[in-house]
Amino acid sequence: MVPQYYDLPSLTALTAFEASARHLSFKLAASELGMRSGEISRQIKAIENDLGVPLFVRRGTDLMLTSAGQDIYSVLASSLLKASDVVRAIKRDRCRHAASDDAFTST
Repeated sequence: MVPQYYDLPSLTALTAFEASARHLSFKLAASELGMRSGEISRQIKAIENDLGVPLFVRRGTDLMLTSAGQDIYSVLASSLLKASDVVRAIKRDRCRHAASDDAFTST
C-alpha cells in the first residue's frame, strides 16, 4: 500500500463522515452522496478503526458526535467552506474574464 501524503483517511470516507456529521444521519448522508447507508456505515467504521476511537454515539437510529467526531467535523466543515469560497471566486473571475475577453474581441 502506498503511504498517504497527509496521513488522512480516504476522501470518500471523509466525505461520508462530513455528510453524516452534518445531517446526523447515515441515511440522509447516503441519499446526498448517492450511496447506500451500509456503505456510509462502512466508511465511518474504517475511520473509527484507523483512529481507534468512535466518532459517533449510536442510539437506535439517532446519531450524536463524540468529542473526537466533533473535532474532526469542525475542521472538515471549515476547510470545505474555505475551499468552496475559493472555487466560487475562481468561477466568478473566470466569468468576468470571459465577459471582458468577449467585449475586447467584438470591438
